[in-house]
Amino acid sequence: MNTSISIIGAGLGGLTLARVLHVHGIPAKIYEAEPSAEARTQGGQLDIHEHNGQAALEAAGLTDEFRAIIHEGGAASRVLDQHAAVLLDEPDDGTGTRPEVLRGDLRRILLDSLPDGTIEWGRKVESVRLLGSPDTADGRHELTFADGSTVTTDLLVGADGAWSKIRPLLSDAKPDYVGTTFVETYLYDVDEKHSAAAAAVGDGAMYAPAPGQAIAAHREAGDILHTYVQLNRSAEWFAGIDFTDAPAATARIAAEFDGWATELTALITDGETAPIPRAIYALPDAHRWLRVRGVTLLGDAAHLMAPSGEGANLAMFDGAELGKAIVAHPDDIEAALAEYEEAMFVRSASEAADSHVILDLCLGDHAPYSLVDFFTGAASVSG
Repeated sequence: MNTSISIIGAGLGGLTLARVLHVHGIPAKIYEAEPSAEARTQGGQLDIHEHNGQAALEAAGLTDEFRAIIHEGGAASRVLDQHAAVLLDEPDDGTGTRPEVLRGDLRRILLDSLPDGTIEWGRKVESVRLLGSPDTADGRHELTFADGSTVTTDLLVGADGAWSKIRPLLSDAKPDYVGTTFVETYLYDVDEKHSAAAAAVGDGAMYAPAPGQAIAAHREAGDILHTYVQLNRSAEWFAGIDFTDAPAATARIAAEFDGWATELTALITDGETAPIPRAIYALPDAHRWLRVRGVTLLGDAAHLMAPSGEGANLAMFDGAELGKAIVAHPDDIEAALAEYEEAMFVRSASEAADSHVILDLCLGDHAPYSLVDFFTGAASVSG
């Protein structure tokens, strides 16, 4: 196979694609804007699902490495009301099919599985152009990076997330704010220093939802609590908070939970890191595009949606499925891309629809009982 393959973005999806291709002897190059693998922390825990995330890691030949990074006991979950009364408590007995791992650990095993030189760090894409006219072009594209250098590639894969520089080659769609923002903070040495909050969270994930707002947290390895405060508020409301003033921002967010149990609000007020707002954006549920020669998308670049536990799993599965399609059609890349995209459009549309249901279970009018019903099987989503 003489096709040059350029993957934009060294997230989980792009790395999985490169790894699956490498397993089958097909080289690819990843261009990543960040200066190094250690440039920033990689988020919290992820539950990796059998039918997509674990299947992708199996295709990548990394099942053993994945099992070595599982946070044993981390799949426990509980639902509390705003007074910290336990409505549901499901321990991790080791029989679950969605083990928890840290995103950073997962990214590390993927990085370590690739040959040296596969990733070029500090390569931020500034522009992309099709070589030749649309009617006669063979699908090759020229990438221009922030440092002025250029690269020409036969196959271009946008794995560059929500604000993809590659997506405009295929689609005019832009992410829209869904009306919800998560605010992240951390507590450390929690059993020693924050025992009441640690007891409320338990061994795994804790959800304390109410209409329009929630406090959720994960216990991570090393006695760490990673908190996600969730608020249905306008973008303008959040813009009125100065997050560069951490104490003031913390106080403003905590004020929205006046009257809640102190062991829950302590997850906000006792935070040992500055609160970081994460506005939630999404692409249209049925986002798709007409086939364009020599270019495709995966992960959030293709189907950004509200958090539902599927984002990382879908990105890795996209990467694995695209890699397998290329392996199956090494001499007909267009056939590979068409096969991959058609299946990806169907599964991502279904998961995007489900993401709205999940968000409503957590923050809708019937929270927290709607989430209890979901966990106990009284309510479900199509996936």
